Amino acid sequence: MCSGRVDMAFIFRAFRNGADAVFIGGCHINDCHYNTEGNYDALSMVHLCRRLLERIGIDPNRLRIEWVSAGEGIRFAEIMNDLGRRIQLLGPLGASEGIDPQTLCKRIDEITEFIPYIKLIKREKLALHNPDESAYEQLYTADEIEALFRDAPSYDIDPQRCQACMICFNKCPVQAISGAKNLIHAIDPAKCIRCGTCLEVCPPRFGAVRKTVGMPAPLPLPESERRIRRKKNRLDL
Repeated sequence: MCSGRVDMAFIFRAFRNGADAVFIGGCHINDCHYNTEGNYDALSMVHLCRRLLERIGIDPNRLRIEWVSAGEGIRFAEIMNDLGRRIQLLGPLGASEGIDPQTLCKRIDEITEFIPYIKLIKREKLALHNPDESAYEQLYTADEIEALFRDAPSYDIDPQRCQACMICFNKCPVQAISGAKNLIHAIDPAKCIRCGTCLEVCPPRFGAVRKTVGMPAPLPLPESERRIRRKKNRLDL
């Protein structure tokens, strides 16, 4: 019902499923029927996605956003006809960019995995509400996007230091940590949004959470090897 409802993940899922183009239509700026700021959110998000598409070698012109009201049927038809012609000239996704299907899927998957982190780091720019649409053109730079991936942190839990205190388990905002009493905790990299909450809340006396930059975190131990056997205190009589 609102262009602001379109998530970055929807766009990359469409390309992952073989769409040659993605079109987003929304209410005109300052004339939104549902959320007066939704189309601003969509505009910023689309410009970010175009930069991400560029990074993986996909022509950003495959993603288009336009403002069209319900009473502008002729204009909508003209826009779609123009988009169709442009995409026909570009050709099938990947093939015209010189990317084989396997490599294309791998690159899109890489972006998709980073989407929660990207939304977290770029939340201020994604929330920009500037009536001057030209301000969005240079909102994101290629160097800025490259730095997102280069400097992205990863987190894991040192099995030698974890005391299964459950603090990081309870504080993780996305339930990316598995663990239980007397069970060394582990971070699921597929769920982790790289927010660093686990590192912040881990008691300094344990220092079990580790941060890695520029490379994947070590894989956690299998659950069968994460059981903590604590020594019991006995009173000699």
